Amino acid sequence: MIILKSQRDALLQPLQSVSGIVEKRHTLPILSNVLLEKKGETLTLIATDIEIQITTTSENVGGEGDGAVTVAARKLLDILRSLPETAEVTLNLEDGRLQVKAGRSRFNLQTLPADDFPRMSVTEGDEKRFTVSQKSFRYLISKTQYAMASQDVRYYLNGLLLIVDGKELRSVATDGHRLAYNSMEIENELAHQEMILPRKTVLELNRLLEESDAPLEITVGEAQIRFAFGGTVLLSKLINGKFPDYERVIPKELVNRVTVDRLALHAAMSRAAILTNDKFRGVRVLLEPGTLKIVAVNAEHEDAEEEIETPYAGASLDVGFNVTYLLDVLNNLSGNEIEWNFNDATSSAMVTVPGNERFKYVVMPMRI
Repeated sequence: MIILKSQRDALLQPLQSVSGIVEKRHTLPILSNVLLEKKGETLTLIATDIEIQITTTSENVGGEGDGAVTVAARKLLDILRSLPETAEVTLNLEDGRLQVKAGRSRFNLQTLPADDFPRMSVTEGDEKRFTVSQKSFRYLISKTQYAMASQDVRYYLNGLLLIVDGKELRSVATDGHRLAYNSMEIENELAHQEMILPRKTVLELNRLLEESDAPLEITVGEAQIRFAFGGTVLLSKLINGKFPDYERVIPKELVNRVTVDRLALHAAMSRAAILTNDKFRGVRVLLEPGTLKIVAVNAEHEDAEEEIETPYAGASLDVGFNVTYLLDVLNNLSGNEIEWNFNDATSSAMVTVPGNERFKYVVMPMRI
């Protein structure tokens, strides 16, 4: 019998941290569960999908007895969310069932043995360890993660390339049609190493990391990477594959350049995109001295045209792009202006931010 008493939020917050990786339906039923482990006044919660494991702790929990059990993560999460914020929650394990009590509410949940829970083993060996702020790392990955593929047969594209090189940390993502690159400085000087983080790991980090200067300790092994922050540890396998040579994709020279108000361009693109469809998301970008036009035409012979005044003074251009790829980068930048760099109608274009040499976004043209 385990009796655990705690305020609702002291249970809900750590459970929310770990439950993001839990699948609703899994071939292994226990992977839909969260492991609750009580030792003294410390409650440890662990969730895993075999590829990723998240561990977090809650201190100063009350109750008698120590022990461990696994219970359906989503059900427990939904129950705790539905209770009043001030509720005191009691968890009582008896005869293989976990009773959740709060006020006059009672819930009896099925459990599975804690010994059957498949914890990921930490591989020891040659490791690199460095510390950055949560805010800076979240910024690094947030500016590139949207360019990851989602279900590509080239499995290595369904993730994010992280590169440690000297005192620089780089983040690269591509789905084969566009590429996002960002970098930041780190304090430690480390030997060059490349690793591919699974898509799910990247999305969880973006969800869990705070916009603060609190430390994030990153430990890189041969086949694993470990992120430790604020009482939470995320352990992830790395994707074993060869990522494309991103340096060859980033154009070295671009002769035509235009600076555009980011919000004005986003609004114009969004309006033009209304007349595209799911199968064909193409828009034409026409550059003339002083103006940038966005033109969309669909199969019903409907069309949209948006015009923005610019200080452009280069050659006339008519280039087709997937509007989704352009909206993605505009959504994920925060500056007032972007710089759009072109060569010709058949070459990749590049979006940068004035005054920021660390960010680059390359997008391939399409025939329209």
